[in-house]
Amino acid sequence: MTTLYGIPNCDTVKKARAWLSAQGLAYQFHDFKKQGVPLDLIDGWIAQLGWEALLNRQGTTWRKLPDDAKAAVHDAASAKALMLAQPSAIKRPVVQWPAGLLTVGFKAETWLHQLGESQP
Repeated sequence: MTTLYGIPNCDTVKKARAWLSAQGLAYQFHDFKKQGVPLDLIDGWIAQLGWEALLNRQGTTWRKLPDDAKAAVHDAASAKALMLAQPSAIKRPVVQWPAGLLTVGFKAETWLHQLGESQP
């Protein structure tokens, strides 16, 4: 099953969830605010996607950080520490597709490709 990780009030997550529903696709939603960042998965996310792709440097959470906190994020370990402490610093949504691949962000074209890869 597809699992979508994010925050329910995020506009991109809302669009992504609406798109999945419009496609008639069942998915599981993991709410970072209520359920936290999955500690058993984040290292794999970083390995597969790269910490730079996961870290949302465009969002409000990043912009509100003090400059010294931003400067301290310079590798996977420091990015992971920030993302665990501030789940809103993770670019959303992170999606685990049935075929095993991960994507971050919402692009309908990429998602359609993933659906094609997931079909037997």
